[in-house]
Amino acid sequence: MMALPTVITGLLLILVGLVGYFGAEPNPQTGKVSPTALIPAAFGIVLVILGGLAFSDKLRKHAMHLAALVGVLGVIGGFMPILRQINNTGTFDPFKKSAVAGELMILICAVFVGLCVRSFVLARLSRQAKNTSQSDLTPSA
Repeated sequence: MMALPTVITGLLLILVGLVGYFGAEPNPQTGKVSPTALIPAAFGIVLVILGGLAFSDKLRKHAMHLAALVGVLGVIGGFMPILRQINNTGTFDPFKKSAVAGELMILICAVFVGLCVRSFVLARLSRQAKNTSQSDLTPSA
C-alpha cells in the first residue's frame, strides 16, 4: 500500500520547501525571499492530501494515480531552478540553494514515481493471479 509512502514523500517535499524558503537569502533589490522557494512544499501538501485519501479503499486507486502524476510533475518542476540558473548566469552551480532544492525535488519525486510504478505493476499482477485462480475454480462444462 502506497498511502504511507505518499504522505512521507509529501512531508519530505514540505521540508525541502520550508528549508529552501527560510534558508534563502533575500533579494538585494526587494529585501524579500522569492515565494517560488515554496514550490516543493506545495507539491508536498498535495501529496500529503492524496496520501491521506489513499488510506480509503474506495479512493485509493484514483488518489494514487493522481499522486503519481504529481510526482512526475515534481520531477519536471525540479529542473526549473536549474534551468533558470543556467539561463541567468550561463553556468550551473550545483551547490546553490535553489539548485539543491531542485535536485532534492527531482530525487524525491523520481524515487516516489518509481515506487508508484512498482506498486501499480504488483497490483495488476495480483489482480491477474486472482482472476486466473478464480477461473480455475469454476467447473468446466
